Amino acid sequence: MANPILAGNGNSPDLGSSSALIFLGTGCSSAVPNARCLIQPSDPPCNICFQALSVPPMQNPNYRCNTSLLIDYCEREGNHSYILIDVGKTFREQVLRWFTLHKIPRVDSIILTHEHADAVLGLDDIRAVQPHSPTNDIDPTPIYLTQHAMESISEKFPYLVQKKLKEGQEVRRVSQLDWKIIENDCEKPFSASGLEVVPLPVMHGEDYICLGFLFGDKCRVAYISDVSRIPPKTEYVISKNGAGQLDILILDTLYKKGSHNVHFCLPQTLEALKRICPKQALLIGMTHEFDHHKDNEVLMEWSKREGIPVMLAHDGLRIPIDL
Repeated sequence: MANPILAGNGNSPDLGSSSALIFLGTGCSSAVPNARCLIQPSDPPCNICFQALSVPPMQNPNYRCNTSLLIDYCEREGNHSYILIDVGKTFREQVLRWFTLHKIPRVDSIILTHEHADAVLGLDDIRAVQPHSPTNDIDPTPIYLTQHAMESISEKFPYLVQKKLKEGQEVRRVSQLDWKIIENDCEKPFSASGLEVVPLPVMHGEDYICLGFLFGDKCRVAYISDVSRIPPKTEYVISKNGAGQLDILILDTLYKKGSHNVHFCLPQTLEALKRICPKQALLIGMTHEFDHHKDNEVLMEWSKREGIPVMLAHDGLRIPIDL
């Protein structure tokens, strides 16, 4: 069974009229390799993490930065807008590696799933992909987030939220951001750089609501990076037996076995895929338990059995798509 996810896919830039999904990061919060595996190695050592010492990241699908997706949105006129989902701890590394390879010149808007470190601690580095102005005299980048995330980021990065300098305060070059509040509601879509986006509230632990996002008219894509349970209303919106079948579902999977209190692990991910029944699925958020090639062979067998093509994504993966 050929996997349609791979059809027409390549990592070389295509600056034509196609939109594309670019996976800037597919790893967990601690990323892969796990630093502890390298500085306090087990016996035997962790093969996945030690691979990072000998195989360059761009040739190593087991090298995973924090989860992040860049939507290269090509409108009918052929103009490209670049929409970034999440700006985690590894954002600068992702820019140096994947923006350069895929010739991404800027970020036009930002969408945040939530305010945890692996989704927001790269916000200071947004200035690196903005026009240079010593006096911050540039158009700010729109950033879409919930009120809860806004309040948290105001404490983490007060200088990014502050609108006016206090008396006697020096001008310092910082990221210029235009904060826009969105709601935890599937029925309240918003527009980011001309692309309509539907919030998908999910549980990230039973005490915390995180957002996934649904977008695309011609191809319906759902991105859910941090989830332990999908509420019925959200599942209806993205299910074949609900509001309509997804073309691509990008879904969280932390560990290969068992369960976790704030994330799907592979057993829960595969059960969710059977309920939602997308045309194809890509998995993200993996720890060092996953071996990209070996585990994709196992997933290929599952795909043949269940009729739902699924595979682990990898950093740098670029999928041309008609949105």
